[in-house]
Amino acid sequence: MVPSTLREIAQVVGGTLERVRDPDRVVSGPVVIDSRQVQPGCLFAAFVGEHVDGHSFAGQALAGGAGCVLASRPVDGPAIMVADTLAAVTALASWTARRMTAVTRIGVTGSSGKTSTKDLLAQILRGHGCTHATVGSQNNELGVPLTVLAAPPDVRYLVLEMGARGIGHLAYLTTLVPLDAALVLNVGAAHAGQFGGPAATAQAKGELVEALPADGIAVLNADDPLVTAMAQRTAAPVTWFGRSPHAHVRAEQVHLDEHGRAGFVLITPDGKAPVRLRLIGEHHVANALAAAALAHAIGQPLDATASALSQAVPLSGGRMQRHDLGDGTTVIDDAYNANPDSVTAGLRALAAMSAGRPTVAVLGQMAELGDRAEADHRAIGALAAELGIDLVIAVGGRDAAAIADAAGDGGAHHRLVADPTAAAALLDEVLPASAAVLVKASRSAGLHVVVEHLLQR
Repeated sequence: MVPSTLREIAQVVGGTLERVRDPDRVVSGPVVIDSRQVQPGCLFAAFVGEHVDGHSFAGQALAGGAGCVLASRPVDGPAIMVADTLAAVTALASWTARRMTAVTRIGVTGSSGKTSTKDLLAQILRGHGCTHATVGSQNNELGVPLTVLAAPPDVRYLVLEMGARGIGHLAYLTTLVPLDAALVLNVGAAHAGQFGGPAATAQAKGELVEALPADGIAVLNADDPLVTAMAQRTAAPVTWFGRSPHAHVRAEQVHLDEHGRAGFVLITPDGKAPVRLRLIGEHHVANALAAAALAHAIGQPLDATASALSQAVPLSGGRMQRHDLGDGTTVIDDAYNANPDSVTAGLRALAAMSAGRPTVAVLGQMAELGDRAEADHRAIGALAAELGIDLVIAVGGRDAAAIADAAGDGGAHHRLVADPTAAAALLDEVLPASAAVLVKASRSAGLHVVVEHLLQR
């Protein structure tokens, strides 16, 4: 974080110093909430959780090198006492973000692809200056402040994944961290049930660009009508990305190789350059274009961007991660999240990997689809059959049954099992030699159990 004294931090968060020998001691490390992540010079924030009270680990954090504890009740050691730890962390992050005058603060949102796009963008920008980005998908009202407070003092680019559970959430996050640039990927079916429909989802996602100043940068998807409409909601100039010929940054000659990885020609106002992604799935083309569009908008060279995209690797687990096992089996782990668009892309990537080897799709529930759930799950089963996937294993209840029924109607071999443990046991019986296996579902389906089982075989 920006180097600050304990006295300054206490003033910012409205706290009092307790058992602090040197109020002018400087904290320059991150703010952490897990005592196992403590490093010298950091600030340990003690949260009272449902099962664990961070105050119980204050001594361990201080012994590990933490400079002080941010606490809401007394601890055995130096502390800044506050009424509400989350409110204090939030206030400190907002104060810190506003002191980052030489930093380009970037927000990334969308119904799907946020984490992968954020990871791609961070890998582009690291070639041009110190870059700090959200780890994994810590994109909520706690994750965003902690990301800000973990940024090193010499940070040049701050890349923040920002999520929303409803209208007003992104507006709130942008009051905490004023953005210089904002990127909206898409408004898809993901979380439609949670938001109340695509229009409400678009209203929520558009808050990100709505918060930009007139000299900010808005990056929007030219292929998504609900995103294109957001141009009317921002004072900032817009850079468009997508397959549309009207997009400033677009892709041509898109193709998948035998490993399901996309190659394309990246087109920008500065010219064109070839890109060959190391990420699996055609859906990553849109993510790559979004990252390239933002890089272009802030003045990064085309060749450097194309090179960085071609070298970028998956940074966050559970998202089309490839594992090649010793027996010739390939496991594609995408068990972290799922929606109709990403499952479609995953199945197309699996089909592209066939090349004479058997293909198996282990599919579970796509959560939060609302009234569209049955139709969307049936569409996925039908697509698997259409693509010629050799075996579809549907895992779960009603939604899984819809996948299995539609796959069967399309002529695909299919099995329906009740839970991930049953799916793992079935794979032990029926998995063909040297198969390519896609494991895909929303996180709540628990299909990480299937991935772990396959990797341990």
